Amino acid sequence: MSLSSFEFIPLTEELELLPFRCKDEDLNNFLFDDAKHYLAELMAVTYLFIDPATQQTVAYFSLLNDKVSYDPEEHSFWNRLNRRISNRKRRRNYPSVKIGRLAVSQDYAEQGIGREILNFIKHAFTNGNRTGCRFITVDAYAEATAFYQKNGFDFFTKKDEREDTRLMYFDLKPFKDAQTLISSTE
Repeated sequence: MSLSSFEFIPLTEELELLPFRCKDEDLNNFLFDDAKHYLAELMAVTYLFIDPATQQTVAYFSLLNDKVSYDPEEHSFWNRLNRRISNRKRRRNYPSVKIGRLAVSQDYAEQGIGREILNFIKHAFTNGNRTGCRFITVDAYAEATAFYQKNGFDFFTKKDEREDTRLMYFDLKPFKDAQTLISSTE
């Protein structure tokens, strides 16, 4: 299913939320109880996909600023990460955007909408982006890590293997390079 079938709406403090229910109660509660507070405090912005035919929220995601920082305990990871970046641009931290929440309604689950949202975010931060952003990060619920891995995300560390959430990242540079290559061959 394509996101183009739905209305894309940034959440505002005045917006009346339409029905939404996914399998995870924490994600349901965030949308209805916390998303507007995060917006008011300038902590995160939430975006909605609405089905105009059913007047339901199909999916939502929240974004906030983040950074990928050097961790001396993860020296080998940092070396692998730095090899992707030219020597003169290497730093102790890199700009990123964090997916704070991403949820798809039970009524629209298993239709590729989550993958489409990740591609939408990747495209947004590699085409006409207003700020530098090299990585997308997410604190993925353990049960969602396979979904993120299928969509090109990798783990930062093994330290959180037994935790409820795992810190994961996606490098936008190869994605942008692939998009540039595709558009140059068309």
